[in-house]
Amino acid sequence: MGPIGLIRLIGQKKQKKAIMIERGKQEGEEGNRVQGAQGTNVANEANGTHGANGAHVANGANETHGANKANKANGTHGTNGAYKANGTNGAYRTNGAKGANGDQQRKPLEPQPFLPKKGNYRGLLVYQKAECLYDITFFFAHHYFVERKDRTIDQVIQAARSGKQNIAEGCAAASTSAETEIRLMGVARASMQETLLDYKDYLRTRHLEEWAVDDPRTRQIQEYSKNHNRPEDYTKDIEKRSPEALCNIAITLICQYDVMMGRLLDRLQKDFVEKGGIREQMTAARLGYRNDQKARIAELEAENSALKARVAELEGLLRQKGGAL
Repeated sequence: MGPIGLIRLIGQKKQKKAIMIERGKQEGEEGNRVQGAQGTNVANEANGTHGANGAHVANGANETHGANKANKANGTHGTNGAYKANGTNGAYRTNGAKGANGDQQRKPLEPQPFLPKKGNYRGLLVYQKAECLYDITFFFAHHYFVERKDRTIDQVIQAARSGKQNIAEGCAAASTSAETEIRLMGVARASMQETLLDYKDYLRTRHLEEWAVDDPRTRQIQEYSKNHNRPEDYTKDIEKRSPEALCNIAITLICQYDVMMGRLLDRLQKDFVEKGGIREQMTAARLGYRNDQKARIAELEAENSALKARVAELEGLLRQKGGAL
């Protein structure tokens, strides 16, 4: 190799050495960036958040920082360490389970029921009286109207039956129609008045006595009927009673029935005036549910605005910390 070739070889070796030195410097500077000037900074995959002077580990929860503190995304942290990443007391939620205040589960909207809870006709004293009267009338018609060849027997029994059955039907219809309930109660009352006239006609046409209201026997029936409202209380040993006694027992019970029915109709009338019919209750229930929906939408919109404001605040803090670094 001549002198010129030797000089070129020496120059190439110097150039390679200079390149290696430059690469070493670059790798050293890159290592210093990763490690940090005063502490170990671990790169996280959450949203690029860093701690200035401490180790910071994140699990992808949100863009929160801790100054000079080691913290985790699932722990207590933030600008002042004021809230947790799971939204327990924070301004917004990260787990999607709680609302803006983060303190309670939001309940779903439930429509208010509007059908009245009615139908227990057997609990009505007036129905119990009607049942006793039907059994007395059934026995009386088949034993003391047998000499009649017309339809009197069927009419008397059907009138007593109507006074009982229409109460049950009216109570069953009460859930969907106050008008039907009141109308059927009126029919029941009128039917029992028809039965009352049949008993009075029997006494008059056979020259039997109708006991006065202040008669001791009438008072005895009134006292007995206060606490006896089962059919068997009146049908037991019914064969031993005279037609006159049976008529007067039935008349006394029908008078009590009429007073009770009058009070029941007064109450139904008052309920209708105060609460309205089924159509009004349906409309009120529907409007109430719509108002609840509007209130819920307004609540969610306010919560959404609060969340957006909080996100903007955190983004601003992130930019400030990034500029400081």
